Amino acid sequence: MGDLSRRDMIRRLGAAGLVLGSAAALARVRWDQGGTSSLSVDGPQVRDYRLRDAPPSLPQLVVARGLPTLDPAAPQPTPLDPATLVRKAVDAIGGMKRFISRGDIVVVKPNIGWDRTPIHAANTNPKVVAEVVRLAFDAGAKRVIVTDASCNEPNRCFQRSGIWNAAYEVGADVIIPSDHRFRQMRLKGEVLDDWPVYTPLVNADKVINVPVAKHHNLSKYTGAMKNWYGLLGGRRNRLHQNIDVSIADLATFLQPTLTIIDAVRVLLRNGPQGGNVADARDMHTVIATTDQVAGDAYGCQLVGRKADEIPYIRMAHQRGLGTMHWQNLRIAEV
Repeated sequence: MGDLSRRDMIRRLGAAGLVLGSAAALARVRWDQGGTSSLSVDGPQVRDYRLRDAPPSLPQLVVARGLPTLDPAAPQPTPLDPATLVRKAVDAIGGMKRFISRGDIVVVKPNIGWDRTPIHAANTNPKVVAEVVRLAFDAGAKRVIVTDASCNEPNRCFQRSGIWNAAYEVGADVIIPSDHRFRQMRLKGEVLDDWPVYTPLVNADKVINVPVAKHHNLSKYTGAMKNWYGLLGGRRNRLHQNIDVSIADLATFLQPTLTIIDAVRVLLRNGPQGGNVADARDMHTVIATTDQVAGDAYGCQLVGRKADEIPYIRMAHQRGLGTMHWQNLRIAEV
């Protein structure tokens, strides 16, 4: 050691520092795993649960309708029930086994934001949620979690929406949000930088987004991408001052395995909560897609909007998160 030159000493110290730094970075990545997340040490902590394969023989967007026409003046047969609509949509997009592998831990994320009953159409229809859970188990899921970070008091939202009972009866773990389930994450969005995130939604093998299509008094329409507000803690009402950018930030942060939009009954006015039964209308429709941007671009038509009228849909398209030109996708109507 007495013969070690100053240059050798500096080189050895540098090598030791590199090893320690690499070990620290590796330890952080391992600690922060969640699903198929893509994580860099300095970049945003995104969660991308999408499948990499996209068989050209399968549609990218499926619309299942329970009635042959949405014209309320036309003679109508008996509509299909919500569970049948979900099965038709999922079968047409390739079946649940395309998305769920045996032993997967699956999170199903409905909208359970409001202390409302299903007839108000402010939350996802409980029969839609239950069928998605059932299909996930049939495909081999080891555990299916149903949860959301509600806007109103969670226990009342989970009960009055009917989702608690419906999901529990088919074997789901229904998790009520609580403070200890949030942790600070680095989203690095334009308005969402560091923010408390609801961990059950980011620690899974697969995530199925199951929003409800409806009117929103600030963003005009909400469906798939706005549903990610339910993974945020903190004072998220502050985000309403810049709601479109915050929705685009959330869609950048989380890309689900599959999106199933409930439009069985659609709130057309006074969203997001509604409250007047006359504000909602039965549409008997379920949309399944692998592109959450396209899902919203299609879904906003149900409340009388076009995709280019919704700023956050345009932003998500421009960020390359999906396409607002849903007409260019492979589409199936069943």
